[in-house]
Amino acid sequence: MKAEIIAVGTELLLGQVVNTNATFISEGLADLGIEVYYHTVVGDNPKRLEELLVLADSRSDLIVLCGGLGPTDDDLTKNVLADHLGIQLVRNQAALDHMNEFFGSRDRPMTPNNIRQIETLEGGIPLPNRTGLAIGSLYLGEKNNYIILPGPPSELKPMFSEQAAPLLVEKFGVHEKLTSRVLRFYGIGESQIVTDLAEMIENQTNPTIAPYAKPNEVTLRITAKTEDDASAKTLLDQVEAEILAVEGEYFYGYGDDNSLEETVVNLLKEHQKSVTAAESLTAGAFQARLADVPGVSEVFPGGFVTYSNETKENFLGIDSTLIEEYGVVSKEIAGVMAEKARELANTDYAVAFTGVAGPDPLEGQPKGTVFIAVAQKDGETVIEQKAFSRDRAYIRQSSVMKGLDMLRRAILNK
Repeated sequence: MKAEIIAVGTELLLGQVVNTNATFISEGLADLGIEVYYHTVVGDNPKRLEELLVLADSRSDLIVLCGGLGPTDDDLTKNVLADHLGIQLVRNQAALDHMNEFFGSRDRPMTPNNIRQIETLEGGIPLPNRTGLAIGSLYLGEKNNYIILPGPPSELKPMFSEQAAPLLVEKFGVHEKLTSRVLRFYGIGESQIVTDLAEMIENQTNPTIAPYAKPNEVTLRITAKTEDDASAKTLLDQVEAEILAVEGEYFYGYGDDNSLEETVVNLLKEHQKSVTAAESLTAGAFQARLADVPGVSEVFPGGFVTYSNETKENFLGIDSTLIEEYGVVSKEIAGVMAEKARELANTDYAVAFTGVAGPDPLEGQPKGTVFIAVAQKDGETVIEQKAFSRDRAYIRQSSVMKGLDMLRRAILNK
């Protein structure tokens, strides 16, 4: 079964609302083994919606429409679809009873336009709305099938999960499902990882491999189509092992929501180690990323933001002659910053940042020049120089990510 999702609403085209519904529905259909081939957004315009329905009919078996089920004149999704199918809209008595109860319990009058929300496709299966008033519908046609869902996510999500998804399984006997695993990599670009894995990607069948470039990192989504979880795990484990045999050096974690800072904090906890930081270039951004991770206080007692030369001297106790000799943008100062911070905080590790975020050069160093140091209680101080590009914010973000990865590697190499 090929599916497509049509999100209806001019506010989506204007960028006033983010289309999170399509993501949710795609994931839900994938869990049922139904593959989504197209996502489309159309405004509150009957003619354009009709044109899109004609196109969808020609290429998809299941068409999911979300939005445009409210009480106002521009909520025309059901009307346009009913005309497209040559059927009538009928009132649903259960939904009308629910609506009367809703307004009665709030001592508010029900305006006539609210009746729109309890109309459904004649011959369709009504989808009750337990968190709102606008009901949905599943319509099974001779060739194409349609699901209509409300636009507000608080209404759409329970309606899809509790009403539509079970009906799809019942009506279409869905047995296979899609199971995905996301691998996260830092330190390698999308073009390189695709080149390294070209043979695997070219010959993929089941599972499939899809790369995604994100700021300063790359993710690979491996997706298996199977009838049970055990078979999916076997297939995913096999492909993951093949990928990590090539790119294991850059792999740091799993999942859409996992982050490099979360990985680092978990490693510190696991190894019972602690970290501090001394930040010039990044002005506290590294420590803020750590602080986003729940439970970070177990491994991070605090740190230093030393943006000026004076604070480097006063907060960290760096000799001013060293700054005069090497310049603040140097590997020597980065190393001393890390070592002094680690001693003052009495931690196992310290990460230090200094550099030029721009827009202008500093001390003869061009914009994007960065020095990052990791001092270790029982080991040498590791210092790396990087040349990051793009704007000031991106340089700082890239520096934080690099610092996190250097710390991750230092912990793992112990």
